[in-house]
Amino acid sequence: MDNKQKGIRIRSQILKNLRFHPKDIVKHISSIFNITPQAVYRHIKYLENEKRLVSTGQRKGKQYFLGDIREHIISFEITEGFAEDIIWRDHFAYLLDGEPDNIVEICHYGFTEMLNNAIDHSESEGVHIGLRRDEENILIAIADDGEGIFRRIKRLCNLEDENQALFELSKGKLTTDPENHTGEGIFFTSRSFDKFAILSKGLHFAHDDNEEYDFLEEVDDNFGELGTQVQMLLRRNSKRKLQSVFDGFTAGPEDFQFNKTIIPVKLAQYGNEKLVSRSQAKRLLTRIDKFEHVIFDFEGVEGVGQAFADEIFRVYANKNPNITLIPKKMVENVQKMVKRALNA
Repeated sequence: MDNKQKGIRIRSQILKNLRFHPKDIVKHISSIFNITPQAVYRHIKYLENEKRLVSTGQRKGKQYFLGDIREHIISFEITEGFAEDIIWRDHFAYLLDGEPDNIVEICHYGFTEMLNNAIDHSESEGVHIGLRRDEENILIAIADDGEGIFRRIKRLCNLEDENQALFELSKGKLTTDPENHTGEGIFFTSRSFDKFAILSKGLHFAHDDNEEYDFLEEVDDNFGELGTQVQMLLRRNSKRKLQSVFDGFTAGPEDFQFNKTIIPVKLAQYGNEKLVSRSQAKRLLTRIDKFEHVIFDFEGVEGVGQAFADEIFRVYANKNPNITLIPKKMVENVQKMVKRALNA
């Protein structure tokens, strides 16, 4: 281990152990690494200058605490027994010391759900994890070296292309391993954070709490051998509660099942094509039988064809009377076609 790597390791240990040794951190680190107190003080000064560590008191009464800027980046091999809850507890939980319960709960949930996906589904040999907290935000990134989430879903679910794989993810309840997973993790994680993104093999999916609908775009694949990278951002002043996110996709206060989904219809469009055919509608309707209430969000859709609207709001609705189909945010052209189908 060279001096640079050793320095990084020492500073990481200082930050990790502050919660247990606020008064004797210098002595504690000296004994672990067999270095002088003066050497430890140099590392402490380095961390103070980066705002990653703060102190109170003087001399023997001096105590050290985590600063506003907190960051930890580490890679692991995925071996038998590798568990997301242990990785969270041993390597990352301390970075959120002092945060409100709702912030910690959301970060814990998203971190463990996305890391479990990498462990169980990516078939990757390793995983790369980072968490950074600054004055305003908490950013979590988890990347693997596997096949890529969209390619895997396309292959195992026999979908037309990777774009459809991402579209199905946005509905929720999509899993390639139904015996062990419900398919709810990505859906609820994306809606718990202020910003959520998946980058995989040239495709970028993003959910932004400030935007009306999710979006998908093709991007340059600059991640080398990485299969999938998930990024989650949560504002530290967020008042969102995890339970309220779950409650938003149930039918009512006495219903505890994930039985409602919102489908951003615009994601069904490929490039500049128009939504006119029954086959396009059938792709949109894939797997919605798993829900009791389906909201079709037409935000950003300038028009649809008669066959497209008829397939959803007459043909499918008549065959599935137990499913409530609700169109929203329609411009006049779309509204005319939907009304025509409903009144047919």
